[in-house]
Amino acid sequence: MRRLKYWQAISEATVQCMEGDPNILIAGIGVDDHKGMFGTTRGAFQRFGRSRVFDIPNCENAMAGIAIGAAAVGKRPLVVHPRNDFMFLAMDQIFNLAAKWKYMYGTQAGVPVVFRGIVGRGWGQGATHSQSLQATFAHFPGLHVAAPASPADAKGLLVSALQGSTPVVLLENRALYELEGDVAEAPTPIPFGQGRIIREGNDITIVGASLMAYEADRAADILGEKGIRAEVIDPRSMRPLDERIILDSLRKTGHLVVADTSWAAYGFAAEVAAVAAEKGFAFLKAPVRRITLPDCPAPVSEPLEKAFHPSPMTIVQACLEVLQSEVSSVRGLRDVQERFTGPY
Repeated sequence: MRRLKYWQAISEATVQCMEGDPNILIAGIGVDDHKGMFGTTRGAFQRFGRSRVFDIPNCENAMAGIAIGAAAVGKRPLVVHPRNDFMFLAMDQIFNLAAKWKYMYGTQAGVPVVFRGIVGRGWGQGATHSQSLQATFAHFPGLHVAAPASPADAKGLLVSALQGSTPVVLLENRALYELEGDVAEAPTPIPFGQGRIIREGNDITIVGASLMAYEADRAADILGEKGIRAEVIDPRSMRPLDERIILDSLRKTGHLVVADTSWAAYGFAAEVAAVAAEKGFAFLKAPVRRITLPDCPAPVSEPLEKAFHPSPMTIVQACLEVLQSEVSSVRGLRDVQERFTGPY
């Protein structure tokens, strides 16, 4: 194991998979820029050049169709979107072609196209550039959808996507790119639908998606200081969802808080709550609590934006309320996204 940053793990996985498979190519706005999408595509561009890593104009829908067609004839396109919000323009191709291909045409395999989308707030990005679309993509059968929260998962899930036959959407929160963690050197795939337990506990289960897995772990540190042992679960993928790991934890703790980087209504947190209600109701000792964005578009003002997004303290307060516990004082934590410097 080596210590790599999240962006380094993505870069390494990309280069290793491209070395092993000449059919993999990268397309996207700015992928050949000297900054290389937070560094994630720079190594591939330096290694393979413009023949396999190339910039595209603002043509998200057209590029999705080109990538799907290329995948249908043996290529493995990796399309990178600087913001996942731009993927709205490609949804017709993703939902009506990529997701349905093997069902409509009766093929053994689908179209192995991979879409990477960058999510999360920056500094006043506002309503149209800071959304997290995991629930939207996960709603459609035929896709694999994941939001890796650690460097190891960022590498392993990308390897799995580039070696599999199912179209994949990977959403990466920009606040995680500088996060460091242990990463294996070998390009070992992590299966979709297999969550991980970040830490074990007996008092309450916290399921955190994307950046919220990291924030939930920090919240568990605070709860631990007060004698509350939280079990933190990172689902890794939204579709397929590892229901078993959530239900096994709920059976042990009886309490559930779900934290997501998007809205509560019709969202990923709602899906996890539904799993708990339908399949784990007998284990619940209190209602499920969802920690999500307020039910309105994101503001532009930096102070308002800071208040808009959940934090470890938001998760701590929810856990205390679910457990009906009172704590006179808890220490604060530095906002992980204060270190965000752009460019997107």
